[in-house]
Amino acid sequence: MPSPISLDRALPDFANANIWRAGELASASLQTVDTGYAALDQVLPGGGWPLGAMVEVLQPQAGLHEWGLVAPALALRQAASPDQTAGRLLVLVGPPHRPFGPALEARQIAMPRLLCVQGAAGNAPSLLWATRESLQCADVAAVLAWLPDARSAHLRRLQMAAHTHHKLLFVFRPLRAQHESSPAPLRVLLEGTAEAGCNLRVHVFKRRGPLLGAPVLLDTRPARLSALLGASSERARRQREDAAQAASPVAAAPGFRSEPVSPTTSNLPDAQKALTHALLDRLAHVDHLE
Repeated sequence: MPSPISLDRALPDFANANIWRAGELASASLQTVDTGYAALDQVLPGGGWPLGAMVEVLQPQAGLHEWGLVAPALALRQAASPDQTAGRLLVLVGPPHRPFGPALEARQIAMPRLLCVQGAAGNAPSLLWATRESLQCADVAAVLAWLPDARSAHLRRLQMAAHTHHKLLFVFRPLRAQHESSPAPLRVLLEGTAEAGCNLRVHVFKRRGPLLGAPVLLDTRPARLSALLGASSERARRQREDAAQAASPVAAAPGFRSEPVSPTTSNLPDAQKALTHALLDRLAHVDHLE
């Protein structure tokens, strides 16, 4: 007679670290690249940008904030290989503007290992083909593709290629794609801001985990630029204060205390005139009696 099945053995092992529950942030069996921002790493599955998966980045206008967001991770990918002459190639497909070398070198990106691929205007299939071919190249560390006209079926092929070849892939799309279906396991939306200490809001609206209610605030500017802007803002504040003090020198004098002016004091010239006239009338009256 067969032995009864143990209920404990029949149930799935929910304590297994490789099992992901939708209410929790996925972290097991995920290889990631540090984003360079601790606040962003804390809300991403695995603590960084996923390798072997597509990251979809949406923003109102291409060319505004993407470099500040991805540059730290790209620099880490290039630095992962001690031999810069072999591998660690960064491929840009269809960028809206020519990359500015000095600014990227200031972010520790090796410009000799950066390849820019431009397609014909309106020829979306050529950009998709270049993106897939780049993902299949062994020397490529990461691919950045600007694909405003890509459809869900096209993105699915790119997601499969990134997974097969274990590549870091960023796909940049316009804001209108927010409500379209996408196979990307991670989707973020970028929004510039002028809040103190930050210049970018990152809305993580799709991830392997619970919904994120609030955006992540980041300062993606280089450290030297942030220090320069901070010093400039402080100097402007002091200039405004000095101008305000110069406009009211009496109020700025030490020991000065303003007092409310009484009605009697304010009418002092008229009171003196009335008193003078009263004295003259009295003298005239005395002279008349004499």
